[in-house]
Amino acid sequence: MSDPNITVLVLAAGKGTRMKSQHAKVLHQAFFRPMLLHVLEAARTAGMQQQVVIVGHQRDRVRQALTGHEVELVVQEQQQGTGHAVLCAEAACRTPTVCILCGDTPLIRPETLTAMLAQHRQRRADLTLMTTMLEQPFGYGRVLRDAAGAITAIVEEKDADPKQRAIREINAGIYLAERELLFAALKRVGSNNSQGEVYLTDVVGLARAMGRVVQPFVHPVALDVLGVNSRLELAQAEAELQGRRNRELMLAGVTIIQPATVAVAPEVQVGQDCLLHPQVRISGRSHLGSDCSIGSGSLLHDCELGDGVGIGPYCVLTGCRLAAGTIIPPLTVRDEAPC
Repeated sequence: MSDPNITVLVLAAGKGTRMKSQHAKVLHQAFFRPMLLHVLEAARTAGMQQQVVIVGHQRDRVRQALTGHEVELVVQEQQQGTGHAVLCAEAACRTPTVCILCGDTPLIRPETLTAMLAQHRQRRADLTLMTTMLEQPFGYGRVLRDAAGAITAIVEEKDADPKQRAIREINAGIYLAERELLFAALKRVGSNNSQGEVYLTDVVGLARAMGRVVQPFVHPVALDVLGVNSRLELAQAEAELQGRRNRELMLAGVTIIQPATVAVAPEVQVGQDCLLHPQVRISGRSHLGSDCSIGSGSLLHDCELGDGVGIGPYCVLTGCRLAAGTIIPPLTVRDEAPC
């Protein structure tokens, strides 16, 4: 169900220099789609239908990737920090509550966002920030708490002293904020820091100083909420998304041999009692009826299979429509996609 009182604001303007790539970071593929689309889908599934994406670096390519998606784009002409990015979107945020997400967090789950929003409203918070614990928190903003355990501020890695760097609780970069507080506080944030940028994290300390209710939402699974900042982390995200999808299929009655080698796109429909052998990849709008068998190493894209279809090993099929009971011999290559 759509929630009319919340806008999702996705930060997607940065270059992502640590990826060592000429492509915008949020456009890197993770399990069949750009990371940015995973984030938007999670928010949409959580009922957050009003979506704003802040673009900057390679804005035209990001805009193209969003074709067909109901989002509003806001341009950050100069990358002057996350706080500045959010300020650029003030006019686009027209609801009482704003959810801020990063476009490089493809593992965020809808149920996590739903739980965070429920807590935010139950506790009548003005600002809720998601935190998590890391054994090696290098590179992340640390969460500072007072003697009573209340959050007082976020300090970025480059601005932290040795004692603060020893803190294991980190800022996950996901926020829920009441609109009035968010933009009032951001307009008071300066750029007197090591980066010379307007930090979104400074809103936490300002909100406290303004006497507003600041609450943490501590998520126990760090992997779900952390951003992808390297090719290694991108591969880890891919493997996690693949594992989630295969678990979903197996619980629905599909047999998968060596699941770590099998990839089935989220849009693909697979009937009960289907058997997927190792190294199978099924993508596009493929639809498999019940009791189909897909041989090792076969690749299917935009295919429709009736019940009981058997595909031999190492086939490459595109756009094929196969009637129930059809048997395709090994090493078949067939492209029936419309020109």
